[in-house]
Amino acid sequence: MKFYAYHGCLGEEKKIGADYVVNLEVASDLKIPSKTDLLKDAVDYVALNEIVGVEMKKRSNLLENVAERIVQSVFDKFPPVVVVKVSVAKKNPPVRGSLDDVSVSIKRKRN
Repeated sequence: MKFYAYHGCLGEEKKIGADYVVNLEVASDLKIPSKTDLLKDAVDYVALNEIVGVEMKKRSNLLENVAERIVQSVFDKFPPVVVVKVSVAKKNPPVRGSLDDVSVSIKRKRN
């Protein structure tokens, strides 16, 4: 998923923003939706995209904070989800040198 957001510790990051790419993986038991063929029984990827969009709009200093919020929001919305892995990458970060992006990945299992 691609977003424009305003995360970062530097003043310029808070003002001008940057492009971000978010990759999200979830694990869930798919027995029920595979039999019922009903969206209400599945983990709706449109809803997952909306969750990520909402969390990306909330400004944070650290990508770690954004990633953790995404994980918790997925767990809150979808009780059948047992594992969430998310990576948040900032494209062209404002650092010296040539970097395509900086990223953080978090993987959590439901307690």
